[in-house]
Amino acid sequence: MKPLNPKTIHPPFADYSHGIELQPGRMVVTSGQLGVRADGTIPADIESQTSVCLENIEAILLEAGLSRNSIVRLNAYVIDRKHMEGYMSVRDRFTAALNCKPASTLMIVSGFTRPEFLVEVEALAIVEA
Repeated sequence: MKPLNPKTIHPPFADYSHGIELQPGRMVVTSGQLGVRADGTIPADIESQTSVCLENIEAILLEAGLSRNSIVRLNAYVIDRKHMEGYMSVRDRFTAALNCKPASTLMIVSGFTRPEFLVEVEALAIVEA
């Protein structure tokens, strides 16, 4: 994987890459993960829900024999701008040790299937050939 951050465009606003160049390989795509734990409990705050989302993504990747280092894209959806900072701080801790920061999209949405959900995160991961 090679991060693509051209000097001719504004740098990323946070700890992510504008683009990722990939060589052909195996791909894992996750469904959007909500902040619900295996026991069905849902934390009340954005940071805890984001942590659960990312832990679930990591569990899916581990099931495929991958790690978070294989992630090339994270898409996140939060229900209010006030949650952006909390989401981004957890996401940045999750990706801090990665050599290649994933591409990232963060969108504000009107809500999810249940009102207690504050965030949903999905990932695309690639196994380098």
